[in-house]
Amino acid sequence: MQGLHLTADLYQCRCDAPWLTDAQRLGDWCVQAVKAAGLQPVDQLFHTFPATPAGPGGVTATVLLAESHICLHTWPEQRAVTADVYVCNFSGDHSAKARGLMDALVERFQPQWTEQRSLDRGDGQ
Repeated sequence: MQGLHLTADLYQCRCDAPWLTDAQRLGDWCVQAVKAAGLQPVDQLFHTFPATPAGPGGVTATVLLAESHICLHTWPEQRAVTADVYVCNFSGDHSAKARGLMDALVERFQPQWTEQRSLDRGDGQ
């Protein structure tokens, strides 16, 4: 069960507001970004949460991959996003594709700053 798990916390995103509030728009783009990275989408779920007194509702966008998953959560009132990209490397090393996909996600939101982490999963046996 080897794999690579990437996370990113994106702050003060300078993207257009609909990228933080429109689940279908964001989800459709995620599927295209997955394909462009050379990964295989197998299912997806996109959800917009209701508005609150703090502002418009955020979005959760999840794309299930043959290689594992990506998941995004947006907080439009904070102009923030968390991104999660996980690939298992059972059928081959998908690490470079995962890194390319994460780069595309960060570029989409144009954050002023990010906190990114990388975790190698599994023991390689």
